[in-house]
Amino acid sequence: MGINKCIDLLKEGQPFYATHAPELSYSAGVEMAQTWADMILIDFEHRHFDVGGLGEFMKGLKAGGPTPSGHLTPTVVTTLPHNAISVEEVRYNAWQMRHALTTGIHGLLHTHARDPEAVKWFVAACRYPFQTIARDIIPEGLRGGGGQGAPAEIWGMSPRDYVEIADPWPLNPDGELLLGLKIEDRHSLPNADEIAAVPGIGFAEWGPGDMGMSHGNPDAHDPPYPDYMDHARNTIKNALDKAGVGFYSSWADDNMTMEQRVDHLIDVVGVKMMGAPNKEFADYGRAKTGRTMPV
Repeated sequence: MGINKCIDLLKEGQPFYATHAPELSYSAGVEMAQTWADMILIDFEHRHFDVGGLGEFMKGLKAGGPTPSGHLTPTVVTTLPHNAISVEEVRYNAWQMRHALTTGIHGLLHTHARDPEAVKWFVAACRYPFQTIARDIIPEGLRGGGGQGAPAEIWGMSPRDYVEIADPWPLNPDGELLLGLKIEDRHSLPNADEIAAVPGIGFAEWGPGDMGMSHGNPDAHDPPYPDYMDHARNTIKNALDKAGVGFYSSWADDNMTMEQRVDHLIDVVGVKMMGAPNKEFADYGRAKTGRTMPV
């Protein structure tokens, strides 16, 4: 068993289920330590970049653990305040990745990924410079020494061991960081194959709200979708399939029962990660795929 519960599930071929934190505080972390969800998503894309609160939340999670599955905490992934539209934007904001990772979270989800070169620098910003796997493709890592003590404590290991495994999976088979992308506007579609193929990306989503807006529709987040949205989703899903990267999606169709939504996501959309509104939703999906790992 590794540190990152969701990586363990992906290795087993099992989907995982995500929820959101109500607030960033120590007490909220303690309360969520036994959550039914596999992943806790933290939104810094649309809310203020509260690294101090995130750090307290992670300490609370650790204090309230371990989870029934035996992991010290659920997997925690945050979005970022900047986008991956250009190399310059990612490089100039690499400090955001460093600060977030230093709290002991398990991964990052980058938004508006349009340029495969920008995505390479995203991966580099999450790596230590001594890591050499795929250095012919990924630039030298940008994380520096000195901040590894706090995340190592959350992960229950020495700082020396932390820096070895705080590397993106599946790029590094022993890595415990899970990096994701939002390939979420019409500008990204021509580059979808190249974006998905960047080493170090473990999952990606198609961001239907932003995808619809980029096509001129202010509210196309939920199904039923027009043809151009289906084409966008299929383009991104096909690119991820070719790269062996898991697809993240929800399916908030009010004309479907809960069971029909889960069936559609797993059997038709082919997701490996989904936003789940409640425990019943996740439990139905886990039973459907024959999952044996405890929650």
